[in-house]
Amino acid sequence: MKCTFYALFLIIVCSCNFNDEGKNKNTNRNNIEKLSKQLANSESDKILVVSHRGDWRNAPENSLQAIQNCIDMGVDIVEIDVRKTKDNQLVIIHDTTLDRTTTGSGLVSEWNLDSLKKLSLKNGLGIPTNHKIPTLKEALKLSKNKILLNLDKSYDYFDEVFVILKETSTIKQVLLKGSVNTVKKVQEDLGPNFDTVFFMPVINLDKQKNAVSLIKEIQDKLKPVAIELVFNKDTSSVLNHISDIKRNGSRVWVNSLWASLNAGYEDDAALKNSDSIYGWYVKKGINIIQTDRPELLLNFLKSKNLHN
Repeated sequence: MKCTFYALFLIIVCSCNFNDEGKNKNTNRNNIEKLSKQLANSESDKILVVSHRGDWRNAPENSLQAIQNCIDMGVDIVEIDVRKTKDNQLVIIHDTTLDRTTTGSGLVSEWNLDSLKKLSLKNGLGIPTNHKIPTLKEALKLSKNKILLNLDKSYDYFDEVFVILKETSTIKQVLLKGSVNTVKKVQEDLGPNFDTVFFMPVINLDKQKNAVSLIKEIQDKLKPVAIELVFNKDTSSVLNHISDIKRNGSRVWVNSLWASLNAGYEDDAALKNSDSIYGWYVKKGINIIQTDRPELLLNFLKSKNLHN
């Protein structure tokens, strides 16, 4: 009798655990589908928050923990950087060299993956931690159905990146970015798989002549889900056409990271007065903001009913 009762108990427990796991998978899948639809809704007044290199103030930049923190915080998109190793493996690290963010030294491209995995990541103070350099595949598996990802520095590896996206079934939650001078060059670079991914061109308003006409051509021919604008001064005529860009099908992304990217409307200044900094983005109609202070930005937007 005791054995029968114990067996029944195990069946009930296992059944409950299985059901919970199934519910979690469905919930996560629904969440990522919702985020993907929000990303594609160019005229939404809800502003998407991007965390730069993950939550790097509370975990080593580009680490799995930095990504997990963003997931837990409710960030919409996490930005990570892709580099290639000597043995042609794709890893997540910002610099071309190891010195600043790891216990190693030299070029990432001169190390094999197994050797890189023996290194430790450093925190923001330069102190070694127990965290390791992730591969792109590890980052995608962690993020699957949980958060959108912006892959920076991956444009030149697009074919190899695409293979891993297919393998991990994460194609529809990844936003690829790259600087654009001509539409034809992008089409040649990214090839036949271009239409299967979210793409975001980066336009430097200080350097690009005829930016308004270039953006219109990009939107007509490439149909990007978003356009990233970089500017040192807020005098570009493009900033008066943001509503047109959104009406033509692309969200507008601006970085609040440091002054040269945003004419001084930067995160550190927002610590003193969020309204005068983040409020400027809202007034301009910008609806994707990449930040180094995701919690601060999320709290501001939620207080204005501008984030779900």
